[in-house]
Amino acid sequence: LAPEPLVKDRKEQIEKLKSQYGDIFEIEVEGKKCLIRRPNRKDLSYASVVKDPVKMSETMLNQLWLDGDEEIKTRDDLFLAAVNAMQEVLQVKQAQLKKL
Repeated sequence: LAPEPLVKDRKEQIEKLKSQYGDIFEIEVEGKKCLIRRPNRKDLSYASVVKDPVKMSETMLNQLWLDGDEEIKTRDDLFLAAVNAMQEVLQVKQAQLKKL
């Protein structure tokens, strides 16, 4: 069990990241965790120049990565699961188009 101050520090870390980046997301795979932020246009533009889909996912994860277990980046099984979860963060909102 982690002592209470570590839990407090974690909450403080997350609050600091939220104030800096807005929405923060935690991905957990087999007990390994990482924190990512929501992408912006610059991130999407940077990753879109990569043609290989796996490299593009790797680039995007690295761009959005804030903190976490490095094994998620290095172990294929954890990486693929994290990228799958990351897709939810990358979803674009639906807009309505109305002809006037």
